[in-house]
Amino acid sequence: MGQPSHRVELNSYFDGGLLQFIGWNILGALITTCTLGICYPWSLTMIYRWKTEHTVVDGRRLRFDGTALGLFGNWIKWWLLCLITLGIYGFWLFISLEKWKVKHTTFR
Repeated sequence: MGQPSHRVELNSYFDGGLLQFIGWNILGALITTCTLGICYPWSLTMIYRWKTEHTVVDGRRLRFDGTALGLFGNWIKWWLLCLITLGIYGFWLFISLEKWKVKHTTFR
């Protein structure tokens, strides 16, 4: 006889909608374009906050507490590192951004 199944149902889901997703991305693109890229960190945090706060993991909703100002300082540092290393740091920029996002993501 086989082992009994001990399957645990996790209550994880994403409850954001397509129109919201499109709207937030259009707004982020407009803000970034109108400010010639200066407000790109604000756009990133705005969109990431929307994604995070519409995500539920194991029955617990996520929360994002990062700010555009907090990201802006890192953003300047990361781009300076890209310039100094002639673009080589660009390979790590994505990882640095993901680490920053995770650092500011918690459960409500």
